[in-house]
Amino acid sequence: MTGMPIEDEDGSEPGGIDSPGRAILPEKEPGAFRTISEVAEDLDLPQHVLRFWETRFTQVRPLKRGGNRRYYRPDDVDLLRGIRRLLYGQGYTIRGAQRVLRERGMRFVQAVGRGEQVAPAFVESDHEPEPETAPPPLGRADRASLTAVLDELRACRRALGRLAPPRQETDG
Repeated sequence: MTGMPIEDEDGSEPGGIDSPGRAILPEKEPGAFRTISEVAEDLDLPQHVLRFWETRFTQVRPLKRGGNRRYYRPDDVDLLRGIRRLLYGQGYTIRGAQRVLRERGMRFVQAVGRGEQVAPAFVESDHEPEPETAPPPLGRADRASLTAVLDELRACRRALGRLAPPRQETDG
């Protein structure tokens, strides 16, 4: 079949007036490997995002061939789809998605990618939660002791400042 043009579904040749610029190729088998461009197009993501995710999610390990070309297995694509759903669909941060992978496992995130599971709602927090009750207020004696310690520390700082040689600025 060499030399024969690939026809669009309507029978017209590619590159014609109505053509979007690409011929429609037959769909790959479900178990076939996908290139990074195919996966990026399928997930509606730029290729550099997929490469970045490889650095942040150790579970994303495409097969690499000559010229460092990446080939993604169907499980890799499901994992990427799950990561995408966590990040863009459910509002997880990268750290939150990493935590889901660590706590729930790769199979769970792949199932999220296939739409078989839904990740729990997650609120990311960089600080410790506030205690439920405020600590009791300081008594007069405790407050006086802390004030005396603070005054002593300030006096030490002033004494050290007088002993230290003056700082000389240097040119870079």
